[in-house]
Amino acid sequence: MATTLSPAQHEVLDLLRAADRERPEVAPELRDGLRARLDRELGAIAAGLAEPLFAGKAAIGRVLACEAHHLDEQATPFEWSLPTARGTVAHKAIQLSVARADRPAPLVLVDDALERLAGDPGERIADFLLALSSADRAELRSDVNGIVATFLELWPPLERSWQPQTESPRRAELCGGMVVLSGRVDLTLGAPRGNRAGRVVVDLKTGGRHAGHLDDLRFYALLDTLRVGVPPFSAVGYYLDSGTFTAEEMTESVLEAAVRRTVAAVTKLVELKLGLRSPSRTANAACRWCRLRPDCSAAVVDDPLAQEL
Repeated sequence: MATTLSPAQHEVLDLLRAADRERPEVAPELRDGLRARLDRELGAIAAGLAEPLFAGKAAIGRVLACEAHHLDEQATPFEWSLPTARGTVAHKAIQLSVARADRPAPLVLVDDALERLAGDPGERIADFLLALSSADRAELRSDVNGIVATFLELWPPLERSWQPQTESPRRAELCGGMVVLSGRVDLTLGAPRGNRAGRVVVDLKTGGRHAGHLDDLRFYALLDTLRVGVPPFSAVGYYLDSGTFTAEEMTESVLEAAVRRTVAAVTKLVELKLGLRSPSRTANAACRWCRLRPDCSAAVVDDPLAQEL
């Protein structure tokens, strides 16, 4: 029996299918050209590295926003909390929902995700989950249930023929392995056919839109192109809280922008790692929670009363 879709689910389905848009075909040498350019532009600075430098979307976004904030965040040991755990558990539950043939209740998926993550010694979050109090576990369970329920409510059932993949790792080793770009894509659908694009890359978000989200999507598209040789047809950022999305066709000009941004960020990361210069300070949205703010002359002042004085 055919599944009856809601208007929101139809909207997502239309976005993913994009039946009226022709899938572009790219030159076979695109991947080799992109890799050669990255190697060429990063080769000189990477030659000073004694060990590989790993760069993901978070480090790239931080260092381009404010170098001093990036170094401070990098030097601070990561600590799990309920807010940071929420995203990890939600993504695991959504991953399970895509792979299962039945349609279990959201809370069943959440409990399965919590059990699997806590029971896997290889998961960084395992110890945190095992040590949670009953109250904190219930709060986390409730919060994640809301995210998963929203995804299942807004997204149509993903057909096997769409070749869905969740939490797909992407990795590109450059400059003889001394620069490693990496990322993990929330959801991909479809696959290229020969040199013709056919994949859609999806980044699921909670909260509001941020200018850097589009750059994250372009970074994923670049990684995918370096991996298979054909860029995704489209990259989609889907905001679960509002049921809205942003989408961009991954043309060669968009990939060009991603390459320029990646080169700029990796160059900064290497310079700072090697101590070639002092970090700059730049006002940005992260000033609100940055630990350096009290003594930073560049920090944004977002207190309305302070702005009036």
